[in-house]
Amino acid sequence: MKNVRLATLIFLTLFIVCSFIKFPAGSIKGTVNPPDGATRAWAISATDSFRSVINEGVFVIPDVKPGNYNVLIEAKPPYKNAGRDNILVNEGVATDLGEIKLER
Repeated sequence: MKNVRLATLIFLTLFIVCSFIKFPAGSIKGTVNPPDGATRAWAISATDSFRSVINEGVFVIPDVKPGNYNVLIEAKPPYKNAGRDNILVNEGVATDLGEIKLER
């Protein structure tokens, strides 16, 4: 019985400690051309999604968990949405997509 209580106490302690640990995240950044052609940038994976406002053609999606993402640029008419697939985000690294040109 003591072993079960000890194991439960250890498990609960680890659970509580891990709940407060923030694992290092990365980010995704880039520019959109034309600068006023889009409103938001999205990073989407199988389990998570993150978004950022595009300001003067520049976006940064912060606190992205490490993994593979599809990035979607939400365009304003008359432009079409644009995207990039299989973007790898590593912990603590800003993944730069460079310039994304929007088409009409």
